[in-house]
Amino acid sequence: MASPNDKGGQTVDLAALSVQQLSQLKKQLDTELEHLTGSFQSLRGAQTRFRDCLKSINSGVSSGSTGTLLARNLTPALPINRPILVPLTSSLYVPGTLANLSSVIVDIGTGFYVEKSTADAAEFYDRKIKDLEKNLKDLETIVTGKSNNLRVIEDVLRQKVLAAQSQAGAQAAGQQAAAAAAAS
Repeated sequence: MASPNDKGGQTVDLAALSVQQLSQLKKQLDTELEHLTGSFQSLRGAQTRFRDCLKSINSGVSSGSTGTLLARNLTPALPINRPILVPLTSSLYVPGTLANLSSVIVDIGTGFYVEKSTADAAEFYDRKIKDLEKNLKDLETIVTGKSNNLRVIEDVLRQKVLAAQSQAGAQAAGQQAAAAAAAS
């Protein structure tokens, strides 16, 4: 059952497992897939936020445009009275003014901020986007493998349940035939 990509995985003969064991294995894989899918969505969201930051730098700060700039994870360094929207939460923005066009303060994670030139900030976000893309591809491979394993388990479980039902039906028919033969 384990795919060659699973590191440290073990092969299990599904035909040798009972219906109860297969059900437990299916439940475990369902839980793992749910967790991995949630992680995948979180990584995709982080990648989108980093792309928004990179877009803000490239279209607003670096080009010196006069439009309103959306400043996610960017904080001005020196005032120059350029209008921007500063996020307080994921859905609440307040008007602000952009400081120095040559540098921004970047949120590098867990509440730490670093002042970087716009070029360095763009490089930082580009690197983060590429790292997340690699992680997303790896995670997608794992999710695909686990999904395939889950389908195989469901098929074997379905076959075992059908076999048990047909065996129980055959036994019941045999008992009815024996009872009819004894009655005659």
